[in-house]
Amino acid sequence: MKAVIHVNGQLKIDEMQEPIARNGEVVVALHAAGLNRRDIKVPERRGSVAEPLILGSDGAGVIESIGEGVDNWSVGDEVIINPSLRWFEQSAAPPEGFDILGMPDHGTFAEKIAISADQIERKPDNLSMDEASVLALAALTGYRALFTQGELKKGDTVFIPGAGSGVATYLIQFAKNTGARVIVSSRSEEKRKKALELGADLAIDTNGDWAEALTNETIDLVIESVGRATFNRSLELLKPGGRIVVFGATTEDVIELDLRKFFYGQYQLFGSTMGSREELRAMLKHVEEFGTKPVIDKVYRLEDGLEAFQDLESSEQFGKLVLRIKE
Repeated sequence: MKAVIHVNGQLKIDEMQEPIARNGEVVVALHAAGLNRRDIKVPERRGSVAEPLILGSDGAGVIESIGEGVDNWSVGDEVIINPSLRWFEQSAAPPEGFDILGMPDHGTFAEKIAISADQIERKPDNLSMDEASVLALAALTGYRALFTQGELKKGDTVFIPGAGSGVATYLIQFAKNTGARVIVSSRSEEKRKKALELGADLAIDTNGDWAEALTNETIDLVIESVGRATFNRSLELLKPGGRIVVFGATTEDVIELDLRKFFYGQYQLFGSTMGSREELRAMLKHVEEFGTKPVIDKVYRLEDGLEAFQDLESSEQFGKLVLRIKE
């Protein structure tokens, strides 16, 4: 079967052996897969490892075969892949044994995947295969950051730096569904415009004076994923006692923090990574209840996967990139 793999320090489109469903597993014939920033980090982390690895964490498709011990699924069921491996119950942090699909396990950038039946969920009826394929990782990350860690509620104001990321497009929609006020930032005028069209109440220029632009705003919650470039600027906007949730760092990881200013402000800082199956199911219910649709920027064929990686690295997209595997 055709797949996007990393081998000997290189990304390639190559043939891999078709998987077989072992005990407790199903084989899913993938119709589409979604790219995430994690996918460009995995090759960096693997270096020159000679063993080929199929990349990809997100995907949607149809169950093709079922292994022994699986009695709650049928061949032909439409499913999405849950890339949050072995984290089933909601908890303060991921349990021991937690991994994200796509390293060290083979991922979703292939025609088929064998995976534990515990790691699939029914595809929401309101989503196409392309839409469902970009849902789980980014939307689950956003859902946990916003609701579990950030405790967002109706009437709150949330600030989201970096409006064009896949997670940000879900954050905007989830927060608006809840009745919150949403403020975003972006360097791109086009992305600011699209964020407003998606539901954001206000979009400011990342390169501008944030304090001046938000003079009359009270920020209850900040969802941060940019890192050093924006963390302290975001913190300066937060009301005393407000919450800041960090789930990523697309710029530098290490920041300087004025501890005295932080503890005088009584700020609350939370880390967040992915989420549990319990939270994934709550997110899927939310998506169906509100008719939320993933934002897709571009769709590529599987054989054009290397071009998709280049596009992802440029960070020019607004929303998600899709690898369409089956027409």
